[in-house]
Amino acid sequence: MAKNKGRESIILKCTVCGEETYLSSSNKKKHPERLERNKYCPRCQKVTVHKEKK
Repeated sequence: MAKNKGRESIILKCTVCGEETYLSSSNKKKHPERLERNKYCPRCQKVTVHKEKK
């Protein structure tokens, strides 16, 4: 099985409350910019923007 070369695991953090809820992975060689996704935050109980943690 092929290895995931260039992919790093990242943590997504809610921009409203700061909760670190989601784990994901991204290819840093192809997309070096920070990841932003709309995800459900269980603390806020609504869909908010989640950004990649530093």
